[in-house]
Amino acid sequence: MEGGQAALHRKRLALETGAVRKDWGGRLSVALVYPNRYALGMSSLGFQVVYDILNRDDRVVAERVFYPDKPETSLPPEGGKGLLSMESLSPLSRFDLIAFSLSFENDDLHVLRVLDWARIPVLQEERGDAHPFVLGGGIRAMLNPEPLAPFFDAFLLGEAESVLRRFASRFRETTTAGRTRREAARALVPEFPSLYVPSLYRPRYRADGTLQVLEPLEDGVPERIQPARAAGTGAPAVSTISTPETEFGEKTLVELGRGCGRACRFCAAGHVYRPPRFRPESELSVCVDRALSITPRVGLLSPAVSDTPGIEALTARIVERGGSFSVSSLRADSLSPKLLEHLARAGQRSIAVAPEAGTERLRRVINKHLTEEEILEAVRRIASVQAFSLRLYFMIGLPTETGEDVAGIAELVKRIRHRMVRASGGRGTIGRIRLSVNCFVPKPFTPFQWFPMASVKDLKERQKQLRQALAKTGGVTVSFDVPRWAYVQALLSMGDRRAGRILLAAHRFGGSWKQAFRHSETNPDFFVHRPRGLDETLPWDHIDHGVRKEHLAREYGLALAERESPECRVGRCDRCGICSTPL
Repeated sequence: MEGGQAALHRKRLALETGAVRKDWGGRLSVALVYPNRYALGMSSLGFQVVYDILNRDDRVVAERVFYPDKPETSLPPEGGKGLLSMESLSPLSRFDLIAFSLSFENDDLHVLRVLDWARIPVLQEERGDAHPFVLGGGIRAMLNPEPLAPFFDAFLLGEAESVLRRFASRFRETTTAGRTRREAARALVPEFPSLYVPSLYRPRYRADGTLQVLEPLEDGVPERIQPARAAGTGAPAVSTISTPETEFGEKTLVELGRGCGRACRFCAAGHVYRPPRFRPESELSVCVDRALSITPRVGLLSPAVSDTPGIEALTARIVERGGSFSVSSLRADSLSPKLLEHLARAGQRSIAVAPEAGTERLRRVINKHLTEEEILEAVRRIASVQAFSLRLYFMIGLPTETGEDVAGIAELVKRIRHRMVRASGGRGTIGRIRLSVNCFVPKPFTPFQWFPMASVKDLKERQKQLRQALAKTGGVTVSFDVPRWAYVQALLSMGDRRAGRILLAAHRFGGSWKQAFRHSETNPDFFVHRPRGLDETLPWDHIDHGVRKEHLAREYGLALAERESPECRVGRCDRCGICSTPL
């Protein structure tokens, strides 16, 4: 079986350009683990940036490890070495540092499996000094690391570019000075305000089960963690490894900007990556030229690509140089005819738009800043250029949602289809609509962090309602996520360390959440379906992203009042507090 892993890694390395292989002698060895399949991990620009930053340091060797596509056939039998790194086929237990790049809550179970397969104790407290140090980072850790706290030695929170290389250097010096793993972690805390060491904190709970405080166990351990923020958008973010086996195809990825100023109340990335930052047009031109020197196909990444200043000139630059490009997401109200023209010239056949909700009322609740007329006008512009297919993203289970709001999704989709037909001008070909409907999951650091998730039963009923409403609508296909998996995501998104115990039970029961819930001392509904009080201490309150909790509470009140609030005015207001927070 181990030979199967090795053969697969060699095959993938042969298809890649840009991978780094180093001799281990005298270097800090880092296993950079993406706890999901290779194609998804290699589509993560953040994962590639971390790999590049670490390997630019001559004192460090960083190698990649991925969760297998087919765990039941890809893993060595009992007594084997577990997952192997791609570059040198080394087992995880050989590395000095195992750094997990955490993107999704539903990958948490994979983290435990990866450690177990490597014969590394899953619980942090059971590891000895001979075991690798286990570090976590990424957006999932930035939001709420508490369900994962029992399993990690530390988390490095925030935007890695500003601290990662210095952290690797100091970690190397600290761990070679004869300290225990706990002593080494403790010694690094004063130097890195973004370093969170869970074993240095203890949760205390009230009689009603809510969290009272997460208290430091030693003097000098900070009460609050300050996630790192890169000045501007940090170093130019261009993927350094090209491979055909990614979600984006064989494209070089370019980050156009970071954060989003639209202030949608459900969106965590729009709050923890404040203030929104765009790269200067001159810098983006350099990044695009660099990307085109690697591959002729470019993937442009941003929370809203069409909001990027100078996007039309940038996409013109790509097509004029014989390249093609795709985009991660677009805003209906900033989608210009020229950008659509460039997308068509680049060979793009599908465009994604996210109305999120089917009624004007509910879009005001979520602060979407998007009217039905703006949506339909964008559809008209899209369909008049060519027969683009449309991928439309909606959510069900949003706070205050009613049956009328769910029905509104079907009605809006029908009007969109009608507008596509009219705008095609008798062309004969009309793009299809692919409707993607996801369950709302509340996220930390958003105004919706106090709302409960809708019940699995209600979500299934709403899915059924939509299926029936669209069953006879031609040219439309609908896909839904699975409510019970959304429930697990909400548990891991909103839970505290007690949710970590449920996660551990699910791991020990072979991945059975049903068994884990049955044996849990804490009812998981406590984290998923319970409305939270505005004065409640939340499991992530010890993390300070710079956005005031009072601001989120005001936005929560505006949502209940069905009122929108202004978009971000960077440097010109102090509503959320981020612009007054020093870098």
